[in-house]
Amino acid sequence: MIIHTQNRSNQKEIMDNFELQGEELKMVLQDLKLVNKYLGGNAITINGIKKLIANIPIEKEIVIMDIGCGDGHMLLKCAEYAQKNNRNFRLIGLDANKHTIINAKEKSKLVPNISFVSLDVFSEVFKKCHADIFLCTLTLHHFKEIEIRQFLKTLIPLANVGVVINDLHRNVLAYQLFKVFSTIFFKSKIAKNDGLISILRGFKRADLEEFARPLPIKSQTIHWKWAFRYQWILQK
Repeated sequence: MIIHTQNRSNQKEIMDNFELQGEELKMVLQDLKLVNKYLGGNAITINGIKKLIANIPIEKEIVIMDIGCGDGHMLLKCAEYAQKNNRNFRLIGLDANKHTIINAKEKSKLVPNISFVSLDVFSEVFKKCHADIFLCTLTLHHFKEIEIRQFLKTLIPLANVGVVINDLHRNVLAYQLFKVFSTIFFKSKIAKNDGLISILRGFKRADLEEFARPLPIKSQTIHWKWAFRYQWILQK
């Protein structure tokens, strides 16, 4: 089978069904956690936060909102970073899947500075969700191009400091390597299927640069990171 990556795929993922729940959902989230742990995802997002807060006084509260937060694993990593570095983070997770939010609340119940809300980012309610920093880790590729433009147009004015986007590089080698990785390490058939589709829905650098053109930002940086990720930082 020949894999083409010139254009983004429009194929839907099973995870795009916001009613996915139960053990099936838990297995998918566990496999996604493995991806971020072993393929560098967590570090890419934390590194982006560090860059954005470098000039913010250490005593100031920083509100960080994670879009498409899943089971809250990324926010737990943010809480760990804040504790180790004497930072004052208020962490909020948003996800359109209400069943995912239930899992997230359970996993983070002992961490007082994390809260969660079930919310669709294309709703009117989201337009009132202000934060210092927004995180999008493996979230943007779930949207169609017209949705990405609409989402970013809404998002940027809501951020006081900036946005950290951590998402996939659309690449044939990434597709083939993920196929091997998921066969060895993944338990969920959904995660195996969706992971390959995700790569085909990922991005080239030129895609991100084009999305940024109309945005009211002071600066942006796009860095390629292992394993086939882009760290895209939009600074206000």
